[in-house]
Order: sequence, then structure tokens, then C-alpha cells
Amino acid sequence: MDWHFRSRSHQCNECEAAFEDEQPYHTILFRGMESLERRDICPGCWTKNHKAEPGKLGGYISHWQGVYEVPPPPPPEAIQKDNAETLLKKMIEQNDPEHTEACFILAVMLERKRVIKNKDQVRQPDGKRMLIYEHTKNGDVFTILDPALKLTDLGQVQAKVAELLEHGLNPQTDTLPEEETGEGEAESGSAESDAESQPEVAAAADQA
Repeated sequence: MDWHFRSRSHQCNECEAAFEDEQPYHTILFRGMESLERRDICPGCWTKNHKAEPGKLGGYISHWQGVYEVPPPPPPEAIQKDNAETLLKKMIEQNDPEHTEACFILAVMLERKRVIKNKDQVRQPDGKRMLIYEHTKNGDVFTILDPALKLTDLGQVQAKVAELLEHGLNPQTDTLPEEETGEGEAESGSAESDAESQPEVAAAADQA
């Protein structure tokens, strides 16, 4: 499977100068020895080494310009259900071909919400289309295969995505007795969240 997740660097990958908040930078996406790789480059190194011929890097696929944002401090850890963003990241990291269609639908959902932005699309040697997305806030790059869904398959994929959003990718089946306190209240909040996700899945399926 050819899915990839690459985080944005906090410094130039060539001169190693740290990026400052709201500083422009350039990203080159290329195919490395075993997988897709990215190189984040400051304006000075870009002008000096790549501006005249950005595609000269071996295995070149695409490039674009972004603006660096200093990441916020991590939120306190909490046990909660996956949302579309965390679920998509987990499935990309698992790289399971059974989730190809679900990944595509989740990516469409996140693009509609402007959480991720489509930067480019590339035809692979086997003819399949690979979509390149960048997270609008943290600059992480996702690559998603277009499964070329048929209209007759959308209902089944929509139901699978809704189930994954409800139960998670690896649902926990065992519950300790002391964790059952307040179960009714938790299930009520969960039901409301699930109800909110249903129209989003349907809209994503329609767009696909």
C-alpha cells in the first residue's frame, strides 16, 4: 500500500536554521529509497539551490510553498473516541489496504471542513491517482490513494466510516466494573456525537 504521513520540519532541512513563526518555507515531496519523503526548505536555500530547477531532486514528485506556524502546546491527554482526523492518521499509519475507501472518504470530509488542503495529485506507474494533502494548521502531509469508488459502493463505504467513527479503529470490548459509573451519561454524549457525524459522512460520500 502506498500511503504516507510526513510531519513538517521545524527547521530548514538544508541549512538547519530554525523556522520562525509565520515564516514562508518551501516543501519538496520526493520518492526516497523505500517511501515518500519531504524536504522543508527556507527561502534562502530555496532561492540558492532549487528555485531555478525545483524538479532536479532525484525522485521528485511535487513542491509547494507554505507558512510555518509555531505549534501550540499539546492538550492534556484524554480518553475519547476518534474523530475523522485522528482516525485517518491511525489508518494511514496502519497502512491496511482494507481501509483504502474509508481513508478516501475521511480525507474528503476533512477537506470539506478545511482541515486539510489538496496540494497536488500524481498518477502512479500503475495508473492509480495519488492525492497529496497538507494539514492547514500543522503542515503535516498525507498521501491518499483514490480508490475510484463506484456509485454502487458508496453506501457500504459510508456505513463502514460511520461505524469506525462510532466504535474506533480498535474498539475496546472489556470494561472494568469501576469504569461503569456514569455509563448512561457517557453513552448519551456518544450518541449525540455519532448523530453529528452521520451527515458529514453522507456529504463526503456524495462528493466522492
